[in-house]
Amino acid sequence: MFSSAPNYTKLKTNLRLAIARLKLLEKKKTELTEKSRREIADFISAGKIERGKVRVEYIIREDYLVEAMEIVEMYCDLLLARFGLITNIKELDDGISEAVSSLIWVAPRLQSDCQELKVIADLLTAKYGHNYAEACRVESIETINEKLKHKLSIQSPAKLLVEKYIIEIAKCYNIPYEPDPQIMEMEKGKDALLIDLSDRNNLGGGGSGGMPAPPGFFGYPQPPPLPAMTMMDTP
Repeated sequence: MFSSAPNYTKLKTNLRLAIARLKLLEKKKTELTEKSRREIADFISAGKIERGKVRVEYIIREDYLVEAMEIVEMYCDLLLARFGLITNIKELDDGISEAVSSLIWVAPRLQSDCQELKVIADLLTAKYGHNYAEACRVESIETINEKLKHKLSIQSPAKLLVEKYIIEIAKCYNIPYEPDPQIMEMEKGKDALLIDLSDRNNLGGGGSGGMPAPPGFFGYPQPPPLPAMTMMDTP
């Protein structure tokens, strides 16, 4: 199962570099989506609701991506905090198994944004073996974080979620908007429990600036909460 020992100094360095890069990416993407919300508000005000909804889908995907990056950042932080479990124990310790498997799984999906993730995945592969790494990549390992997989899925956002974003943006910019009753009724039954608009950051940490959630818990798989609007966002 195990291969030659990795370069632990290189691993620690790239974990730190990945955290720094992910923080910058989260901040940049959050700023861009804030500008997009202003554009959507203009579409709503002009009665171009469908065009606004198309733009909302983009924001939702970016919110998903930011939350995924926050999870990855937290895992990098966790491995640094528990680095002794990597250097001193040959077996994969349960205390880092979720972080290790999730980082190996996510590397091909985010390495274009954060090249350090590929280096980290390669070094973890050197530590725990190619068979284990391949099992992570094909998702046959149960410890991969389900919320992370959900955030990086390619499924289109639910209609109700898009509608909720439109409602919230219109509310924040004081723009009159009548929700689509068919969407609210048809989608409510199957999706309402997945959306908690009162929870605007169910992850904390990362680019949001909050405190990290306890290691090993990242909430339940669900669409992302709506980004908080600030006073500066209002016209």
